[in-house]
Amino acid sequence: MTELAIVALASLFAGCVDAIVGGGGLILVPALFGMYPGAAPATLLGTNKGSGIWGTGWATLQFARRVQLPWKSLLPAAAAALAGSFAGAWALTLASPDSLRKALPLVLVAVLAYTLARKDLGRHHAPKLHGAAQTATACAIGSVVGFYDGFFGPGAGSFFVFLFVRLLGFDFLHASASAKLLNTATNAAALLLLASKGHVWWHVAAVLALANVTGSLIGTRLALRHGAGFVRSAFIVVVTALIAKTGWDALSI
Repeated sequence: MTELAIVALASLFAGCVDAIVGGGGLILVPALFGMYPGAAPATLLGTNKGSGIWGTGWATLQFARRVQLPWKSLLPAAAAALAGSFAGAWALTLASPDSLRKALPLVLVAVLAYTLARKDLGRHHAPKLHGAAQTATACAIGSVVGFYDGFFGPGAGSFFVFLFVRLLGFDFLHASASAKLLNTATNAAALLLLASKGHVWWHVAAVLALANVTGSLIGTRLALRHGAGFVRSAFIVVVTALIAKTGWDALSI
């Protein structure tokens, strides 16, 4: 019960961070591995997805009530993200992600440097594309990042946010809200695959889901209250943490 209480607290915090800007896996996944060292990694990852999908889904609903989103573009993009995640998971059965693991910290450093250099990036909501062009670009983002999430995963939510800001001209608040829908789709793909193999502890996932949704509610309210500037600052913090984590992992290979 002590282990479950600790990972539930981690899930609450992860849900809060994930709702603001993504990156909740940085918190919950290490907590699961630390509390259940004898469990199969796939089971712990499946349990993480079984809880996280509720947090991202809840955040999507909360943002949708307060933020005007381009659903005609986002729904096809979510479908593309779902398909991309399945393709990435299939590719994982054929190839190792070790080379990607080594390159990821450098990609994240570039993302962070670009965000810091462009002081006004994502502070104002000024969509660059509309109609079919916006849909096509959103679908491209969904399929590419969805594939990455299925194949490897760390930082997928942050990549969704950054690309919506950079390519579509969204502010960080709208980008984060949009990313939640696509992240829910990629989580669903991973959960379906892992659950079909029996790699989900549903009794643990149910408790973690309640905590994750509670954290998601807190994070969503913080993001809506404080706006794009707050989400941008959270994005910088999360990407910095991702650089540290993925850099350490790359050196440990």
